[in-house]
Amino acid sequence: MLRRNIRLRREYLYRKSLEGKERVLYEKKRKIKEALAEESPFLPSSETRRPHFARKSISKMKTLQLGFACNALFTLYCLNLVPKTHIDDEYANATERDPKILLTTSRNPSAPLIQFVKELKFVFPNAERINRGGQVISEIIESCRAHDYTDIILVHEHRGVPDGLIISHLPFGPTAYFGLLNVVTRHDIKDKKAIGTMPEAYPHLILNNFKTKLGERTANILKHLFPMPKPDTKRIITFANQSDYISFRHHIYEKHGGPKSIELKEIGPRFEMRLYQIKLGTMDQSEAQIEWVIRPYMNTSKKRKFIGD
Repeated sequence: MLRRNIRLRREYLYRKSLEGKERVLYEKKRKIKEALAEESPFLPSSETRRPHFARKSISKMKTLQLGFACNALFTLYCLNLVPKTHIDDEYANATERDPKILLTTSRNPSAPLIQFVKELKFVFPNAERINRGGQVISEIIESCRAHDYTDIILVHEHRGVPDGLIISHLPFGPTAYFGLLNVVTRHDIKDKKAIGTMPEAYPHLILNNFKTKLGERTANILKHLFPMPKPDTKRIITFANQSDYISFRHHIYEKHGGPKSIELKEIGPRFEMRLYQIKLGTMDQSEAQIEWVIRPYMNTSKKRKFIGD
């Protein structure tokens, strides 16, 4: 089993190393296709393998005996322009089956952290919670791979307050590290009548203001934690980004007097998330490549936003 995992990891890293070469080839194909579609007088000389074709216009090429054949070859050459990336490999089979998530904590968790993880178990469908005990991360990940888990969520705390959330996709990553702020659990809400009951139906997702490339990457990691809901589901989970702080909200809605009288109830928990690192690997792989990490000098520019507008 260990040799098999090493071999699969090596194959994955090799596919990821080819991404840069495929991106360059994709740009060449795209420029040639645009030149043919616009009937440009000259093809891009740097994008063709034969420079003497670049100096001839499209109209002159059509007068040649093999002009139509050349255009057909160029058209066939420019098909299937979408390049494959490591993101395609990571979530290629994500829609074929529902996610299966393992929830755990740091060692010796406090009572507030245990209560928070119990509520997270109902937030994520098909999630299972285990006590960390004395197990190390590498043992947990190997056990999850053997039992076909798709993700691991690890929650950290500081003096009884949850302050960290790690989402690791299996079997090869990525791993996203979030900081937690302003955590309010259902247990902390005194007025129990103001909140609704906790349903277990698959929720609808609202992902707001994830517009940059990093934002789309973050939204891709978050949305694959939830299975496809039914159209009549009344449960809604919202990830709203504002100034790179992602607000998590959990609601249900009811229609008492028709579609115009909708009552929205928050059922908790609620918290804010701050992304500070994404690694191209699992939690136990210290040698994994860092895709993005926030640096101290990034905080000097208050108007600079990385995830959305």
